[in-house]
Amino acid sequence: MAQIKLSGLRHSYRPDPQGEADYALKKIDLTWEDGGAYALLGPSGCGKSTLLNIISGLLVPSEGKILFNDQDVTSLAPAKRNIAQVFQFPVIYDTMTVYDNLAFPLRNRGRDEDVVERRVTAIAEMLEVTEMLKTRASNLSPDNKQKISMGRGLVREDVNVVMFDEPLTVIDPHLKWKLRSKLKELHQRVRATMIYVTHDQTEALTFADQVVVMQDGEVVQIGTPVELFERPAHTFVGHFIGSPGMNVLPCEMKDGAAFFGGERVVLEGPAEVGGAAEIGIRPEFVSLSSNGTGIAARVRKVADIGRHKVVEAIVHDTRVHAILEGEAPNAGDAVRLDFKPSQTRLYKDGWLTSRPGEGTR
Repeated sequence: MAQIKLSGLRHSYRPDPQGEADYALKKIDLTWEDGGAYALLGPSGCGKSTLLNIISGLLVPSEGKILFNDQDVTSLAPAKRNIAQVFQFPVIYDTMTVYDNLAFPLRNRGRDEDVVERRVTAIAEMLEVTEMLKTRASNLSPDNKQKISMGRGLVREDVNVVMFDEPLTVIDPHLKWKLRSKLKELHQRVRATMIYVTHDQTEALTFADQVVVMQDGEVVQIGTPVELFERPAHTFVGHFIGSPGMNVLPCEMKDGAAFFGGERVVLEGPAEVGGAAEIGIRPEFVSLSSNGTGIAARVRKVADIGRHKVVEAIVHDTRVHAILEGEAPNAGDAVRLDFKPSQTRLYKDGWLTSRPGEGTR
């Protein structure tokens, strides 16, 4: 396996880029440690697949270097990078048995049959497909075909990295959870360096130890699932992660105090910002009351999703979401909103600017 380092990486599909807008990937400096589980997360068109193709060698970056264990592989062909890749659609041979599909990457490299049998048997057991080894791949269900495709990526012990490009796209929703869990289990057992590309936050957060969040070709935050949820470094991360996402509310800063809806809001800590800014608060940390202190609002609608209720309230023309357990107000009710101070962040130009502390008005 390998440590993967991206140094000063930029890429443009234009032959003569004139400015930042011409780059599909902005400057990226990033290190993935040997044996880690990582995810590239972001919406379609943000640059995830471009970055994956550069790491795999299918694209040569316009600028910068790719290092595997400090070896510069920027100009190496894909075959010389010693990687395995699993794509959106299963890449297997329908006319072969499951056993022969799993064995193919090893036989193609001239491995002895005893090694082939040992590795195929081990991977089949991990994937829970041992009883299918003699079955032709054409007779498998889509989820089992993708299992075999994953197995082909994992069967080699000498790869530098295993990369997954939206591997669960074609899988039925009720089977995705099972395959996600299986993939996490496989990583814990084989300890291979794995990079998982997806636009689905659930897939990224349940698989990865570290998640790289991308927007418009730029890395906006790298962190654990808990860090991304609790302390988004950018409002995009707050919006993109969570269901519903973080409330991003316009506010005005005066004399070091934040004002929203005509009321002062206690922040998590100091923030040296003047003029227009934005408050970020997760719906989980917004509470409602029918009287008392807080920001005056009116309930627009209530969604009961089983485990809890999502309340959408309106403050002037701004929507604020709250997640509540138990009883919830009715649409049209007048309420007061309170924000948990330790979870109330301040953002300027999209970037987090407040610091943890005693809380400040």
